Amino acid sequence: MGDNFSIHPHVGRKTPAKGVHFSPTTTNMIWVTVCTTNREPWLTQHIVLEHLEVIWLHEATTWLVSDYLLMPDHMHFFCASSDLNVTIEKWIGFWKSRFSTEIKNPAWRFQSGGFHHRIRSGTEYPEKWNYMMQNPIRKNLVDRIEDWPWKGRIHDIRWE
Repeated sequence: MGDNFSIHPHVGRKTPAKGVHFSPTTTNMIWVTVCTTNREPWLTQHIVLEHLEVIWLHEATTWLVSDYLLMPDHMHFFCASSDLNVTIEKWIGFWKSRFSTEIKNPAWRFQSGGFHHRIRSGTEYPEKWNYMMQNPIRKNLVDRIEDWPWKGRIHDIRWE
């Protein structure tokens, strides 16, 4: 995907890439973007944040979510596999299904799939992290990232 891909995960791509190519010699960290259906702005609510955190911490643990940030109509997060037998697509589908079952709000739906990108170097991680954290500022939702309540960390996973 070249240089365009280093700034945003789905530039020039119409459908999400399938699978993740794991490297035996480096950290296998993935950066993910998941959007709401029709980009409806419902993600930035306490009930949504609480349910996602519980699901990611206790139920959807074959991939471990690290730093995440919710925007009104999409989310970004880093994750790493704890079970190479479960694809990222199956895992994303699982936690979306659990979320829908628990929330029981038919208007709150996610687009199918998600966009993901394997972090390939130590410079990519801070680039993606900074992009993610600047998102609410770029959209004029806050002046400082410290004021954005829709972010956090589930598991302490670092690029090394």
